[in-house]
Amino acid sequence: MLKNDGEQSARDQLALMRTEMANERTMLAYLRTSLMLIATGGTILKLLADTLPLHIAGWTLIAIGIGVGVWGFLRFRQFQFQYEIEEETLES
Repeated sequence: MLKNDGEQSARDQLALMRTEMANERTMLAYLRTSLMLIATGGTILKLLADTLPLHIAGWTLIAIGIGVGVWGFLRFRQFQFQYEIEEETLES
């Protein structure tokens, strides 16, 4: 509804800021999930690894946790790169 270029630009900037904050929250969720998986795997190894299946389960959870952390970081950086390109086009 706003026709003024200045107001449109401000609205676009606010939308980009909200999007960037959402990306940061998503990264924190990936990190939280990764840490939970690693901690669970470590707990299984430390307290319950009396049998081979539990030992395997503990190491599997640790590996998955590391994978989730790396995946989340890569997605965060990819989106951040796209965001910076979009922000440059709005400024010019």
